[in-house]
Amino acid sequence: MRIGVPREIKNHEYRVGLTPAGAHVLAAAGHEVRIETRAGAAVGFDDAAYRAAGAQVVAAAAQAYAGDLIIKVKELQPAEFALTHPGQILLGYQHLAPDPALLAAMLERNVSCVAYETVTAADGSLPLLVPMSEIAGRLAIQVGAWALQMANGGSGILLSGVPGVAPGKVVIIGGGTVGANAARIAIGIGADVTLLDRSPERMRALEQVFGARLKTRFSEPLSIRALTRDADLIVGAVLLPGKLSPKLVHRDDVAAMRPGSVIVDVGIDQGGIAETSRPTSHSNPIYVESGVVHYCVPNMPSAVARTATLSLTQATLPYAVKLAAQGLRPALAADEGLCGGLQVHAGHVTHRDLAADVGLPYVPVAKALA
Repeated sequence: MRIGVPREIKNHEYRVGLTPAGAHVLAAAGHEVRIETRAGAAVGFDDAAYRAAGAQVVAAAAQAYAGDLIIKVKELQPAEFALTHPGQILLGYQHLAPDPALLAAMLERNVSCVAYETVTAADGSLPLLVPMSEIAGRLAIQVGAWALQMANGGSGILLSGVPGVAPGKVVIIGGGTVGANAARIAIGIGADVTLLDRSPERMRALEQVFGARLKTRFSEPLSIRALTRDADLIVGAVLLPGKLSPKLVHRDDVAAMRPGSVIVDVGIDQGGIAETSRPTSHSNPIYVESGVVHYCVPNMPSAVARTATLSLTQATLPYAVKLAAQGLRPALAADEGLCGGLQVHAGHVTHRDLAADVGLPYVPVAKALA
């Protein structure tokens, strides 16, 4: 199979979809691997390393996109839409629900979009989302602490506190991978941490890990309202795979927060949980609304792109190998979890939750493939 790896062009996106080690695995299996020049340079993988691994280094994005399987990190940007072609497999984070133009382009161009964020494992977990969720959760406290500094519009709260001064209050909404990792860092620096979730079993498990250092509350509107209005830092950590994020923090709740408090909305690539959240970028990461600092960068892990690339590609490579070796239909037939990653195929929406969110007909994968 012809495999293409383009250079990422999203704002300050430095990750790359395939390392030289991954390129070697695919090239050794007989596949033609094309890497756009300097695709991995920012994270320490130069063109020479890819050539030594058996890949071809091409000068233009169009040459990489000529492949049958395209391995990316982030969703396509508008300049990349026209580089795709019918029947092509696009493997990467897709985030189609909040981007009607992207979804329309993929449907029109008959691209098969396999989304990292909805590929599932046998136990129902999300193996290709977990690595970046771990990083984003840990970064959320780091960037939240930075946003709380007064030079950034924050209230001047030090999350750890100091002797004689209480620590800052961190409220984490969602107890999944992002929330658990945010809690780990926030507790580690000595913050006052409360985590909300709707699963009693999950809250029990987290309390067993963190003990009395973590307070948990059942996630319902009144609890969210009471806790967020008294928070110094809110971390939005709710994910519904393939769906838009639910709006759990309302505009009037934000207006009632103390001026200079901070919201880090990690799930902004699926719309975010706060009504006041809108996507920002690493170039301009924060804005202030209703006196509250918002950090809503969709590609947070790119801030630590080398760690993120290595963590992501070790999880994604086995799926790329499977698709390249078997082709789309046999690979999906043999792996139900990978089948769950197919969101768009042959002009149809093949993921039920995505179809519901965007108001388009849902076509089951088997029917679309036929």
